[in-house]
Amino acid sequence: MRTTPSTALISRLRWRRVASAVTATAALLLTGLTTAAHAQAADPSSSKVTWTRSCALPRHPGEMACNALRVTGGRTAFQQQHGITAKAAEASSPSGYGPTDLRNAYGLTSAAANNGSGRTIAIVDAYDDPNAESDLAAYRSHYGLPACTTANGCFKKVSQTGSTTALPTADSGWAGEISLDLDMASAVCPNCHITLVEAKSASMANLGTAVNEAVSLGAKYVSNSYGGGESSSDATYDSTYFNHPGVAITVSAGDAGYGAEYPAASKYVTAVGGTSLTASSTTRGWTESVWRTSSTEGTGSGCSAYDTKPAWQTDTGCAKRMIADVSAVADPATGVSVYDTYGADGQGWATYGGTSASAPIIASVYALAGTPSTGSYPAKFPYANTSALNDVTSGSNGSCTTSYFCTARTGYDGPTGLGTPEGLGAFTG
Repeated sequence: MRTTPSTALISRLRWRRVASAVTATAALLLTGLTTAAHAQAADPSSSKVTWTRSCALPRHPGEMACNALRVTGGRTAFQQQHGITAKAAEASSPSGYGPTDLRNAYGLTSAAANNGSGRTIAIVDAYDDPNAESDLAAYRSHYGLPACTTANGCFKKVSQTGSTTALPTADSGWAGEISLDLDMASAVCPNCHITLVEAKSASMANLGTAVNEAVSLGAKYVSNSYGGGESSSDATYDSTYFNHPGVAITVSAGDAGYGAEYPAASKYVTAVGGTSLTASSTTRGWTESVWRTSSTEGTGSGCSAYDTKPAWQTDTGCAKRMIADVSAVADPATGVSVYDTYGADGQGWATYGGTSASAPIIASVYALAGTPSTGSYPAKFPYANTSALNDVTSGSNGSCTTSYFCTARTGYDGPTGLGTPEGLGAFTG
């Protein structure tokens, strides 16, 4: 298990919180330190769920980190629900929510069975996962999903230039992120094709180039599970990489608690926050609250310092772009099952959380809902049909001056946006 930095160090490592800390933290990051975080599972009397970040934190401005958190121990909500006593770190069998759970929780069971044929979800990540296709096959086989392979035309892996052979160098941490993304796309839209576009590094420039490549290859749904500090360059990044009318582009809101990240702050994307999701005796059968573990661990949210407010956002407390738009499960303690075998972290089955889980879930809901209308910005769609969302009204992800920036309430709030999917109605347009 990776070394656990102190709370002070964790705070210094957050680019978006203290821009002046870049020089001070770079040397520490070069030692390979990453954050090991802890969450209390849904039942306060249960064993504590522990996890670690999959990817290294950013070393330089303009560099992104993946928002995947890999569970290392404890009992997840899934295990409690099913009376499973094994530790969540057990690699021989799933220990988190699977496709049936996610579809049931978000009203997608019928749509997942009948929709998605001929539609392509693009997953944009950094570096190569050499085992991406075989790990995807293992996940889909276990859950009885149709095969998605290069041979049958369902799966494609390319570099940011579109090459199928000249791929980036491999990275164990990002491989876990890639497995998480591919598995969530499979869980929610099993009939969709999947294109994995691998950037040669975690810089915004290379990841943005990969987004453009994904769109040029025909994907109408593009998931991005990474983020970093905001900067004065964001408006340029917006126009260069994310302004793709008629394409649903989703981005993780971040895992460091209250505070804005880019590219979730782009006015052209759907910013996706994170929730804690637990089975319940309600009519829906599930309850959700804002995911927060501590002041530095939880879903991101906030008012952008740079990006202009899109016309469809009507909250009055933030004059610029507000994060998030919608949300889905992200708490590692209520996390999802993933199959990953590459590198030191790839031991088979694992449970993952982070807004890296919620972003591909929402991209896949867009894919189930159908091709966005020509010239549209799909981030707008949920605002036109809020009744087709589960409004999340409890929890917070930190402290803020304007309450709804960090605290759930009836209607729109920063941590969960307008809410979580209840079928497809909020994702069509």
